[in-house]
Amino acid sequence: MDGAGRSARSMRPQEPQADLKAAAIGAAVLLRERMGRRAPAPKRPMIDREPSNRVVRLVERYLPNRLGVALTVLMLLGSAGLGIVKGGHVDEFMVGLSDTRNALANSAGFRITEVAINGRRQLSQDEVLAIGGVNGRSSLLFLDATVLRDKLKANPWIADATILKLYPGRLQIDIVERTAFALWQQDGRLAVIAEDGAVLEPFVARRFVSLPLVVGKGADVKARDFLALLDRYPQVRSVTKAAILVGERRWNLRLKDGLDIRLPENDVGNALAVLSKLDKEDRLFSRDITAVDLRLPDRLTVQLSEEAAKAREELFKDKKPKKKPGDSA
Repeated sequence: MDGAGRSARSMRPQEPQADLKAAAIGAAVLLRERMGRRAPAPKRPMIDREPSNRVVRLVERYLPNRLGVALTVLMLLGSAGLGIVKGGHVDEFMVGLSDTRNALANSAGFRITEVAINGRRQLSQDEVLAIGGVNGRSSLLFLDATVLRDKLKANPWIADATILKLYPGRLQIDIVERTAFALWQQDGRLAVIAEDGAVLEPFVARRFVSLPLVVGKGADVKARDFLALLDRYPQVRSVTKAAILVGERRWNLRLKDGLDIRLPENDVGNALAVLSKLDKEDRLFSRDITAVDLRLPDRLTVQLSEEAAKAREELFKDKKPKKKPGDSA
């Protein structure tokens, strides 16, 4: 002990075994900590491929992105178009597109506010507009005058049409209508026809009842020339109910009292002249006959009615000479 009563510690350095033990413990701790950590992922090598040409740099920088967007838009549009076509909605899509376009034009002040239609007699204004496809949604800006004219001319009543667009909202339509010329009957169907034979409409309106009647295949296109010839003989035309084309070659007349007139294939005018003269002089049309045959140029054949034929037979029987007694049989 020192002079203060404290025990004196040994001042000798530590033993080599203690140092080795401490070093082993420290190494174990460091190894455990290092093995517990995740090894960092190796970095990929960076390759510098920067092109030296400026155009090439611009293409590589901008084209891929913009091309991808364009291809995506095209793919979406193509898919939508395919769906519209396969679903049978093309007409609906076009109508919707047209209505949208017209709505924009109407909001801009191009709405059709006034329509003038000149030259119509058989068709009403609403019918003309319906034929042309003009309605309350139509705008003057997007109205195609050529298409409108073609639609109107496709109607059998309209021979020609002129379209005039007067901005901002006035539409003028001038039409030339065909004239109802005759009634044409074939296969039990009756129709109103024009002079050129065009079928105007089925015969349903009573206002056409006074038109001349032609019957048979081909009578629609040959009626104009024959009826013009018949008009030269008003004595015959006034009592004619129908003109019947037989075999597309010649005409028969059916008179109002049921008398049939059989006309020749050629020289029809001369046959009508003879017929008119016979009625004026001999009142042919008032006789008790059913048919007059003018097909042979050198003779006229008359067919009596059944009653007239019987009366004629009885008359000839009475005129036969009676047998005297003693005459041989």
